[in-house]
Amino acid sequence: MKSASWSDSDATWTVEAEHDGQKKRLSCNMLLMCGGYYKYDDPYQPEWDRMEDFKGTIVHPQLWPEDLDYRGKNVVIIGSGATAMTLVPAMANEGAGHVTMVQRSPTYVVSWPSEDKIANRLRRWLPGRLAYAITRWKNARTELDFYRRTRIEPEVVKAELIGDVKALLGSQYDVEKHFTPSYNPWDQRLCLIPDDDLFNSINDGKASVVTEEIDSFVEDGLKLANGQVLKADIIISATGLQLQVMNGVALSVDGKPVNVADHWSYKGMMLSDVPNMIQTFGYINASWTLRADLTSDYAARVIKSMDETGNRQVTPRLSAEDAAAMPARPWIDDFPAGYMQRSMHLLPKQGDRNPWRNTQDFGEDKKLVKYAPVEDADLEFSNPVGGSGAHGQAAVDEAA
Repeated sequence: MKSASWSDSDATWTVEAEHDGQKKRLSCNMLLMCGGYYKYDDPYQPEWDRMEDFKGTIVHPQLWPEDLDYRGKNVVIIGSGATAMTLVPAMANEGAGHVTMVQRSPTYVVSWPSEDKIANRLRRWLPGRLAYAITRWKNARTELDFYRRTRIEPEVVKAELIGDVKALLGSQYDVEKHFTPSYNPWDQRLCLIPDDDLFNSINDGKASVVTEEIDSFVEDGLKLANGQVLKADIIISATGLQLQVMNGVALSVDGKPVNVADHWSYKGMMLSDVPNMIQTFGYINASWTLRADLTSDYAARVIKSMDETGNRQVTPRLSAEDAAAMPARPWIDDFPAGYMQRSMHLLPKQGDRNPWRNTQDFGEDKKLVKYAPVEDADLEFSNPVGGSGAHGQAAVDEAA
């Protein structure tokens, strides 16, 4: 998908897309943006000194070569996020000679069972739909309560998390250096690993963690700031992704380009003054699908309301007076992770009151999005001048 252009005169989005080299043009009344927020084809790749000197193979996980053979080889993985912590045990258990994870600073790591025993029991005892509903409520409640605890008693939660790691790695392991972050839990994202797999790889001697700044690449590995050289045949740069606003699609309304950063976020799902577009963006502090589900439900309610009232346009509106009186805040508050901060200037603004807040609270969102009326003073329903109240059928045509 390359671009999407809105026309007020006929309440229509015209989408320009490309598939297998063929250009396509599609038209629709409602545009749902569900492609996530990462730029998968252009990952974040820092430049270190003397990278060209390394005689081995440098790989970024997003550009993984299908023929990469790491069996019996020394692998160094740069990074301490979810990708790095997934790769370490996977490669260690699949035949790598040794895997070393190099991190500049530690991350909170939480081990969680890969199977939900309570959910499994419920499925045996209860009808499927009821078991699913209870399990979903339980998991959402657990995530929300844990996050709230990190805001209320961060030092207590920190001690619990570090204590769990110490119990898994033993008293001889330097947990303070390698798994004790300087910040509080959920000031940045936690890393969830299944069934202790990362810790098991460390305990088995198949993997290790090194916490140190990188000085440079050398012919046979990585040189660290303390002078240590890590020998490597393969270096994997698990350094993350870059954010991409609206899937990189160029948006315009009546010929005027939409600069997303100039707009206010409505319920975290729509943009001020942009008609008939709903964006799916999950939570950074809970399961992505919780908010994705809420967004889908909200989109269906909006479309149903338009059908029932005969309106073809729905647009969040914030008056100039209200905008001037409301302080603009970053789209995501209180989350200093590098990948987010690097792109925050590209994201929409949020305000200090509903519905112009982008909450990261499932309970609050559920009330605001699922149960509150669709119609409110900040959402304008209308029709194009001289337009019909009926929805036009989406058209799909090949571009000339």
